[in-house]
Amino acid sequence: MKQAKLILAALGVMAVWGETFVSSKVLLNVGLMPADIFLYRFTIAYLGMLAMSHRRMWMSSLKHELLIAVCGIAGGSMYFLTENMALRYSTASNVAILVGTTPLVTAILLACCYKEERMSRRQVVGSLIALLGMILVVLNGQLILHLNPLGDALALGASLSWGIYSLCIKPLTKLYDSRFITRKVFGYGLLTILPWFWFVEPLNADPALLSMPKVWLNLLYLGCVASLACYLVWNWVLPRLGVVKATNIIYTQSVYTMFFSWLILHERITWMAMLGTMVLISGMILSEKGKKKQNTD
Repeated sequence: MKQAKLILAALGVMAVWGETFVSSKVLLNVGLMPADIFLYRFTIAYLGMLAMSHRRMWMSSLKHELLIAVCGIAGGSMYFLTENMALRYSTASNVAILVGTTPLVTAILLACCYKEERMSRRQVVGSLIALLGMILVVLNGQLILHLNPLGDALALGASLSWGIYSLCIKPLTKLYDSRFITRKVFGYGLLTILPWFWFVEPLNADPALLSMPKVWLNLLYLGCVASLACYLVWNWVLPRLGVVKATNIIYTQSVYTMFFSWLILHERITWMAMLGTMVLISGMILSEKGKKKQNTD
């Protein structure tokens, strides 16, 4: 029963993160840049976390402080910048597919560093089937992909960034409160995005733009729900569910994005996307059975 609750919590996070593509698209369409969106949403999230966890400032050792700084970069500024910059050079389908390899990349990194996180053969097959399903969902009837080396490399960089985040956050979740960890991740994410506005492009702080209801409502949603609440829940679920199992659930994000794009943006859903959803779910079930069998061996 406890495992079921953890899985439902992780699926809830994926539902919100799947919708963030729609909210971000709304903000991009009105003139905000990806770095602007990141700064505003993480500032809102950091202030919220500061209100919840403000008594402690530093980790208990320099090693842990460096690890959480890497988490803030890899799971914050670097991840969002590489993902959104990839969209400038490559197609949304390419980016979604390559970023969607995150569970596989994470599993490989964890297998290299943690013996207990190594996947069984059945889990590997299940993960690959889920990846295939995710690709079918993302393609949604579009059979031709247009390769762009720079954009596709940036998308893979985003996948690798989240894998590094999962790798570095794992030991910290066993030692520190999830609220403290989440606040530190937001803090380092904000600090490391600031040079972008100085060296690359200035922050869009137009009061007329930020006062538009659809802008500040979407920013509040991204900051309070998608960042503050979801990172808090994810960092709480991760050590309890296991990094590999939790990360495999990321495959479902594409299904939620497809659904919300249909519901809000009126984008079509094809038979390929529906087939992909069934393949994805089948792969996840197979991977879960592989985990149970591994535990009983």
